[in-house]
Amino acid sequence: MVQSGQTVSVHYVGTFDDGTQFDSSYDRGAPLEVEVGVGRVIPGFDQALLGMSVGEMKSISIESADAYGPVQEEAFQTVPRSAFPPGMELQEGIQVQGQGPAGPVVATVMAANESEVQLNMNHPLAGKNLNFKIELVNVL
Repeated sequence: MVQSGQTVSVHYVGTFDDGTQFDSSYDRGAPLEVEVGVGRVIPGFDQALLGMSVGEMKSISIESADAYGPVQEEAFQTVPRSAFPPGMELQEGIQVQGQGPAGPVVATVMAANESEVQLNMNHPLAGKNLNFKIELVNVL
């Protein structure tokens, strides 16, 4: 039975409430290795691993608060177009990375024109409830 501090190998499929798949370790062909109880994965996923046995499968639902949190309005910002390299294609929906005062920043472009770019710096899964089917492959 999995205990906090152990490293485990798990396969999983992640879906939204409407059934749309957003991630799958099966599709990547490799299980996820994670140290349980140290916060390397979202809290609800971490908690679900506790007590599992090798070969066990489990389905869980995680509210957004226990996943990537709610959408933060202050994470929507408008920045000058000049903050990006000249000629960089800035289409709605693409992710961009930059350097902020606290380190690297990843954002999604919401809109762009010649003078400014509207960015969403929330995690792409913020505000979403997540569902997982988890299979414990091994305790390492």
